[in-house]
Amino acid sequence: MQQLIEFTGNHVLLVMAFFAVLGMLVYTEYLRFFSGIPNLSPYAATQLLNDNEAVFVDVREEKEFKTGHIKGARCIPVNQLDKHIHEIEKYKDKDVVVYCESGMRASRVTGKLKKQGFSKLSTIAGGLASWEKANLPLVIK
Repeated sequence: MQQLIEFTGNHVLLVMAFFAVLGMLVYTEYLRFFSGIPNLSPYAATQLLNDNEAVFVDVREEKEFKTGHIKGARCIPVNQLDKHIHEIEKYKDKDVVVYCESGMRASRVTGKLKKQGFSKLSTIAGGLASWEKANLPLVIK
């Protein structure tokens, strides 16, 4: 215990950074867990994509979108959501799958879309990184 106190005293900034990151992680997971928005596995998302049952919305920046995205996905960056929400409003009662690189931005967007009246929202668990890890195809533009 004495060593822990000594380490904390010698590395105050490091300990503060650790607790800040830990707090952000806990907060994000809390929001995700209690949002009521399901996380789909990449394979479940593929099934929706193949059945043409869902609209896929990529909330990454446009340059990220051009490096690779899911076929048929619409690019609506997080910071432009308010300007472009009208593009997807007609899908309020249809399955809407929102994704980003890791899932962080997507969870923020689904919260906003839920407030706008979208009823069938979901995200891809792990975002596009998990999609790529599952060796699923991407479209490059």
